[in-house]
Amino acid sequence: MRRFMFIYFLLALAFVLYVVNYNYRDSRIVNPSQEGLRGSIDEKYVMVTFQAGIEYWKSGLKGFEDAAETMNVSVEYRGATQYDLHEQITVLEQVIARKPAGIALSAINPQELSETINKAVEAGIPVVLFDSGAITSKAYSFLATNNYSAGVTAAHKMAELLQNKGELAIITQPNQLNHQERTKGFQDTIEKEYPQIKIAAVEDGKGDQAYSSKIAAEIMKDHPNVSGFFATQANGAVGIGETLQRQHLDGKVKLIGFDTDKSTLDMIKTGVVSATMAQGTWQMGYWSLQFLFQLKHGLLNPAPGSEVSPLPPYVDTGITVVTERNVDNYYAK
Repeated sequence: MRRFMFIYFLLALAFVLYVVNYNYRDSRIVNPSQEGLRGSIDEKYVMVTFQAGIEYWKSGLKGFEDAAETMNVSVEYRGATQYDLHEQITVLEQVIARKPAGIALSAINPQELSETINKAVEAGIPVVLFDSGAITSKAYSFLATNNYSAGVTAAHKMAELLQNKGELAIITQPNQLNHQERTKGFQDTIEKEYPQIKIAAVEDGKGDQAYSSKIAAEIMKDHPNVSGFFATQANGAVGIGETLQRQHLDGKVKLIGFDTDKSTLDMIKTGVVSATMAQGTWQMGYWSLQFLFQLKHGLLNPAPGSEVSPLPPYVDTGITVVTERNVDNYYAK
């Protein structure tokens, strides 16, 4: 009899300990304590990009990792190795099959990824977009630069550099929404506000440094009076800069780029690149993870009877103009 009582006591004690541990773990997830909201380390969130090896993604990934450390969850980075739509769809499908806690995605194409994004959301996997969106998808939020406004800012800076007259060329990525918006903001502003500036060419640099360099050389051959270039992407600016250096036109032909990779910053210090647009990439990664965590744990609920997403559909993460004056502030510390 005593043996049975002892076994019963052990079972009861084990049950009490289980309940206490479960409640403690649950309270760390959903209650703001002194440590803030906390998850579990086996809870994994995945960031998915394209051209995965380029320097541009490092700051956003750092923000994603910093938020994960704060929330006590795990993260993983995946991406298409090339600028390839079908490869990114394949990578995203693979991530969905592993049923992560949430996905932060930068979409290579604003339309073609929507079906796969919707598949994840319908399977109960929260998805937020950052940097480059997919406006027809069911993703909960989009965190990015106001790219049209960034194009406007770049146009005003270019007009200042050219003293409001001259010929320009744009090298962009026309199939990607964020680049479309940057180009549109730049073109609209030049055409409406600077009648003595002409846009002589708009070309696809394919997001590739060598190809952008080649295209820049062809533009300058066809339009010898070009006195300024706007590149909507970092690799494009560096490629154009290399062409200007080869032709001994660095500093003479003005060049505005996008983003703050080391090569661009180095070219600003040497006068090859006149300015670049610095995005809030760390903020994109950090708040993407925060949003996903809130969605995963049901901490955000729309108003009763409302079908509006509990998250803001769009968050502007800001932009700064980087020149020789402030370039040192943007090198990785």
